[in-house]
Amino acid sequence: MSIRRISSVCHVGQIAIGGDNPIRIQSMATVDTNDTEGCVAQAKRIIDAGGELVRFTTQGTREAENMKNISAWLKSDGYSQPLVADVHFTAHTADVAAQYCEKVRINPGNYVDPGRTFKHLEYTDEEYQAELKKIEAKLIPFINICKQHKTAVRIGVNHGSLSDRIMSRYGDTPEGIVESCMEFLRIFRRENFNDVVISIKASNTVVMVTTVRLLVKTMDQEDMHYPLHLGVTEAGEGEDGRIKSAVGIGALLTEGIGDTIRVSLSEEPECEIPVAKKLVELIPECTKLREEAEASIKDDTITLAVDAPEWETLQLKAAMSVGGLLIDRKATKLELCGSQFSREQLVGLADAILQAARIKFTKTEYISCPGCGRTLYNLQDTIARIKAATSHLVGLKIGIMGCIVNGPGEMADADYGYVGAGRGKISLYRQKECVAKNIPEAEAVDRLLELIANDNKK
Repeated sequence: MSIRRISSVCHVGQIAIGGDNPIRIQSMATVDTNDTEGCVAQAKRIIDAGGELVRFTTQGTREAENMKNISAWLKSDGYSQPLVADVHFTAHTADVAAQYCEKVRINPGNYVDPGRTFKHLEYTDEEYQAELKKIEAKLIPFINICKQHKTAVRIGVNHGSLSDRIMSRYGDTPEGIVESCMEFLRIFRRENFNDVVISIKASNTVVMVTTVRLLVKTMDQEDMHYPLHLGVTEAGEGEDGRIKSAVGIGALLTEGIGDTIRVSLSEEPECEIPVAKKLVELIPECTKLREEAEASIKDDTITLAVDAPEWETLQLKAAMSVGGLLIDRKATKLELCGSQFSREQLVGLADAILQAARIKFTKTEYISCPGCGRTLYNLQDTIARIKAATSHLVGLKIGIMGCIVNGPGEMADADYGYVGAGRGKISLYRQKECVAKNIPEAEAVDRLLELIANDNKK
């Protein structure tokens, strides 16, 4: 049986993350952060469902400043759970948000470095060090504000938004993703600021799990033990999103890694909470099942006997128990046995788990974000329309992204991408290449389907 990794403790308002504390559950609001009433209502639904932290996107100082109003309203209604500001592209916004929120998330891929363009950049060692000095010059004032206001920080690295600088030096590798994090983390430690949580996320479960493991090893080598936030970003919705999350997050939880989790579903955010809670609840049982499944491996096949009172729990339990084994390619086939559900159901579930582990594709793969205040169109309706028209295209990967933050990067693994480019405007991608910009939303789904059909004819 695995033992939970020992981490330091990060204090976020009244919540402590890491150490011997429970694994904390969180989610993110999807409404415009300037909509105070809407944000308060959604935060209450997340908290009432069991969420212990609520995150809001703060794309500018106006949104960051409105966090003060959101916080005051929630506290006046008896909700004291910590609020988290999510910052991309504008470092000054993080400085503002740190004054009003219990925690601020910054993304090393775009905090100082410009947005990703997939250009290869050449640096001498001296030039590279100069770039790191630019990060330090922006980061130290932010750290001082956080110290003054007792604000915690999440260093949140996304595979989809690594900077061109990191990509050019390290390539699209786990080593590059980890170094993107460590560059920032070393500055925090030098400044003696320790209320820090780390996350490394990807829509690809293999990348996510492999890289988090490497991060833990790298931190240990440098005598760092910060708590970890786990998540599979852009996991999707419905059973696919749940299974993919259980494979990635569950693989690490059963290894004793993880101090707070967020299940990213393209659904209402309060729907994420029961799934996250169930994953935490299943840790002891799935850790044992993982060991039994590993012992069962024969002829490249994992045989897992699994039962649960309802179908969704069984999906999560099976995916969580074998996720790490499949990611490590201990086997590439999966046989599920259970008494309560039909053979057809269990075979379909095994196929879905194998697809989530990037082994065998038996249906269309959708990489869809959960949405946030940056989302520029009706995400859930759009996903439903695209799925209805493309679900027969086995093995095709389609990225459906609310905005540009992780857009092209997180879709680098996809064949096609549908990205919010502006209010009511969509850009379409073929892999990393933008092939149509600023299409009216009303036309965009049809244009995507036309693009796929024309490519298939060729």
